Amino acid sequence: MIAKTLQDMFRRYRRPGDIVFATMFFVFSLFLLSQLGSETQVVKRTKWFAQPALWPTIAIWGMVVFSGLHLLSSFLSPRIPGRLREITFWLKSLEYVVYFLIYVVTVPWLGYLPSTMLFAALLTVRLGFRLPGAFCIALVFGAVVAIVFRALLQVNIPAGRVYEYLPDGLRAFALTYL
Repeated sequence: MIAKTLQDMFRRYRRPGDIVFATMFFVFSLFLLSQLGSETQVVKRTKWFAQPALWPTIAIWGMVVFSGLHLLSSFLSPRIPGRLREITFWLKSLEYVVYFLIYVVTVPWLGYLPSTMLFAALLTVRLGFRLPGAFCIALVFGAVVAIVFRALLQVNIPAGRVYEYLPDGLRAFALTYL
């Protein structure tokens, strides 16, 4: 249905966690704005449109203005209950950030192949897949990812300290391809 008035077209529908998101984004935009002077530079005897700081300055000022308008409209919109439930839902995703950080820490110890396979298997269990087939698919996926990145694409990933305990021939292979 086509909106009948301009007010209908631009009506703002607030969500439960909108004010928190708007505040965080506005604060982040102000932080970026505060860093402009030290992270970008203005080069003397260069035209304004060729300055290295031009587009970052335009982008960050745009972020500040639009996030400020978003914050203002969040304050002016009617409040919808459920903010705490929404923020709790957002925070639940940080669990997977912790899992990834644990994975990053284990790679230098166990090596890329075992860590990736272990990570894929643990995430499969965490997501609730308990069938042996799903577990096997996760292990094969982890192995394929590690082998493709390490052996085929030659991505330089630190070898695990565990590889030092392997026999000489196997150690050289593991350090290069696993």
